[in-house]
Amino acid sequence: MKKSAKLDMLPVIFALAWPTMLEQLMQTAVQYIDTAMVGSLGTQATAAVGATSTVNWLVNSSISALGVGFLAYIAQALGAGEPEKARRASAQAVTVSLAVGLLFTALTLGLSRRIPVWMRVDPGIRSLASRYFFILYTPMLFRAASTMLGTVLRAAGDTKSPMRVGLAVNVINIVLNYFFIYPSRTLSFGGWTLPLPRAGWGVEGAALASAISYVYGALAIGRRFWRHEAVSPKGERLLPDWKILRPCFRIALPNMLQRFATSFGYVAFASMINALGETATAAHTIANTVESAFYIPGWGMQTAAATLAGNAWGARDREKLRRLVKDFLPLEMGLMAVSGALLFAFAPRLVGLFSRDAEVMALGSTVLRMVAVSEPFYGVPVVLEGVMMGLGKTVVPFFFNIFGMWGARITGTYVCTRVLGLGLVAAWGCMIGHNMLLFVLFGCYFLSGRWQPAEELHREVL
Repeated sequence: MKKSAKLDMLPVIFALAWPTMLEQLMQTAVQYIDTAMVGSLGTQATAAVGATSTVNWLVNSSISALGVGFLAYIAQALGAGEPEKARRASAQAVTVSLAVGLLFTALTLGLSRRIPVWMRVDPGIRSLASRYFFILYTPMLFRAASTMLGTVLRAAGDTKSPMRVGLAVNVINIVLNYFFIYPSRTLSFGGWTLPLPRAGWGVEGAALASAISYVYGALAIGRRFWRHEAVSPKGERLLPDWKILRPCFRIALPNMLQRFATSFGYVAFASMINALGETATAAHTIANTVESAFYIPGWGMQTAAATLAGNAWGARDREKLRRLVKDFLPLEMGLMAVSGALLFAFAPRLVGLFSRDAEVMALGSTVLRMVAVSEPFYGVPVVLEGVMMGLGKTVVPFFFNIFGMWGARITGTYVCTRVLGLGLVAAWGCMIGHNMLLFVLFGCYFLSGRWQPAEELHREVL
């Protein structure tokens, strides 16, 4: 491989990755602001919001997993020079997002009172956590559509439209937070006074602000999706087309089962932490919020890896595919190493943005510095999984992730917290063990060469 050919890939990688990274950075910034605004109401408010956050991951990841099937199909169709297949698949994505959105609306709203109980939330904040959850999931149909249609746009190489919509959604969320969370007040300027009307709805206000921003996001992304030259579903049938849905579901099902099982593992993990008390729950919630910003290089690169791998395999260009993976891995590890170093250095200050409770600050800083060390290693499975999603190979990641979550994290946390009586530090140690196990499993699989697709896979997908 010539050096110039290798360098030619880097602009393509960054062109796809940076909008996704910026979008996720903005989402994380809003999550920071959200947590800080709610945190100003006290530790109970922070715990009420964070206690059901893993259920949010469970729902969102299940919908995102369905999008993986369409991502692989559309990226490969466009790489093969078959835009008509891509447009037909995008129309089917609309149908699936409507069906899934209605299903999850019924499930989440119907179970909103039971979920805090199942999550072992402190009885004193269960009612508040339930109300927050109900409001947040009322616009589930819009959330599902936004996720699915955004994935289709990224499959077509358009990562900028989701980024722009995400930016607007985040601004709306922050502004509405300010007016919905806090009570009215009077501003004084010299001898003048100006009343500032605000709702004062607290935690429920934060949920309502998010719900409204989700609705806007779905409408805005839908508009861009409808007008997109490559994947607009104009003129395509919305009735189920099983010639497209079968290969998409064949790819999506293992990924959906994987995300459902691992997200359910996050729920089980959080419920064991919730049982440790309000301080552990608050520290865990804040640490999760802080840590999410430092995963941005990984997830941004995963999206680019999935799209470019799908395009390369659709064009039947094996050399380009191998070159992409070789470029992605060192780049990803370097970015995650810098990310981990920053997290380690600034952990106490970052936790201090969300809480002034000395116990919460000390505990949150400790677990963040622990996980910072594993950041570069975690980047490897993230990128390799992205490549395999683009190729439509989702079965192996399914087994790796299930084994890591339930074999290392959940079993280890249960033994540490329930049997040995240890606390949050031990639980996060099990989480780090999970991440390192994924590094070993995916790394060995890559070195074996078995990640490369067979010709039969191309015919099966397209």
